[in-house]
Amino acid sequence: MSKIPMTKAGEQALREELNRLKTVDRPRVITAIAEAREHGDLKENAEYHAAREQQSFIEGRIAEIESKLSMSQIIDLTSIENTGKVIFGVTVNIINLDTDDVSSYQIVGDDEADIKKGKISVSSPIARALIGKTVGDVVVVQVPSGMVEYEIDGVQHL
Repeated sequence: MSKIPMTKAGEQALREELNRLKTVDRPRVITAIAEAREHGDLKENAEYHAAREQQSFIEGRIAEIESKLSMSQIIDLTSIENTGKVIFGVTVNIINLDTDDVSSYQIVGDDEADIKKGKISVSSPIARALIGKTVGDVVVVQVPSGMVEYEIDGVQHL
């Protein structure tokens, strides 16, 4: 199995979700199932079926998170020398050479990606084009509308 790259913040978020699922959500659903069973006939008990479905989702999510954490490779930028290169975890400022639009993205693991928060997956086309480059380099990215050229304007190694 290959390792799943993840930032320390991404790992912490998954651990918090796992803790919440195990200590809050799972007991709540178990209680709901017990209460629904007390209402009698389970075949026509919508509350029981809804609670069982929710329990199935929670157990699946717990297994998924535990699997991801067991296969994760936590990358801590503070322990990596700042060479000015674009690597996993850095925040990159890029300029679209066609429109002069400036964008800033942090390159993170697949589970952490959230474009609204400026976080892109390491496996995205833009991140793959940027990895290994330095300030001043121009990269060409294949997007659905064609090819786009970006210039790397800054690399923040936070």
